[in-house]
Amino acid sequence: MRLRPLSRRVVSLLAVLGAAAMAVWPHVPRALAERHFEEIPPWLQEHVGDGNGQISEIVLQRARALYMEKVIEGAAKNPCYFAMDATRPSVSRSGGVARRFYIICEHDLYFRAISSGYGNGRRLPGANFANGRRCAKNFSNAEGSKLTTGGGYVTAETRTSFKGYYRTRGKSVPLLRAFVQFEGEGDTANARERAIGGHSAVLLRGMCLRKNPESPYANEKGYVPYGSLLNYSSGRSNGCTSWTPEDSDLIVEMIKDRPTTVYIYPESSDIEAVRAAVKARKSLSSEGLYWNERCLREIGSPMFWPKEKLEPIIAKYRKAHPSPPPRPLPLCRSG
Repeated sequence: MRLRPLSRRVVSLLAVLGAAAMAVWPHVPRALAERHFEEIPPWLQEHVGDGNGQISEIVLQRARALYMEKVIEGAAKNPCYFAMDATRPSVSRSGGVARRFYIICEHDLYFRAISSGYGNGRRLPGANFANGRRCAKNFSNAEGSKLTTGGGYVTAETRTSFKGYYRTRGKSVPLLRAFVQFEGEGDTANARERAIGGHSAVLLRGMCLRKNPESPYANEKGYVPYGSLLNYSSGRSNGCTSWTPEDSDLIVEMIKDRPTTVYIYPESSDIEAVRAAVKARKSLSSEGLYWNERCLREIGSPMFWPKEKLEPIIAKYRKAHPSPPPRPLPLCRSG
């Protein structure tokens, strides 16, 4: 597949990369750092491909370019960076979980592919931008769309919140979920406004209140919420990047006090180019374009909904269907 080369701006940044890399890679000679980022190193090239657990070359190129740029700017202070390919399916050909989120630490020669969810979208009167369980067709940066936005992000603060208790192995366990805020630019500039970030793909369903005055999370009457744990690690999210609880713990620890970059493919320009090629019945490879073949056959053609188009539709729906006032949780029937 013929890929588009890196931009001149990124290439020119290589001249000063060595000095900037010293901030995140102490003990690495400048000349080595410069040579290291001129091309994909052989050990990492072994992980490039379109199979499950591999990273497509264009996704890796974009992720490396973003990381280089943010290291030089001083925004990324971590020896590792992340990437995600949202064009890949949720389930592998063998029926297992597909791995489409990537942890890459080039200084330590470390590469790991893990599962991650994409935005589920919504079906509203006059606009159906919902995604199926296996492949994403719709993308958007509109607030309230519950869709993934491709592009570059930098990790910001991490906030941990108590969600309630659930039962496991005969014990009551509190669910404390960490949320990593992302900050972006361009199409992703409203990431903070949309509360877009990364978190564990778990939540509690069937919530009720149970008396537990000894709990540090009890309300003024001594009650705490209880529910059933739901793990949706291989499913969809409300627009955020979601991971298994174990992978979430790993990532949160990795970025503690050391922000880094997250590159999510595809960007809006990629979606429009692929859409145009499909309409013209042109081969993606001949046009230097990429989309996961399995998902492209399933969705037919992708769609990017810009916020300028979609937010008025969402606002109209909200006005016609205001959210009901929150109901107090019922008391648990047993226990």
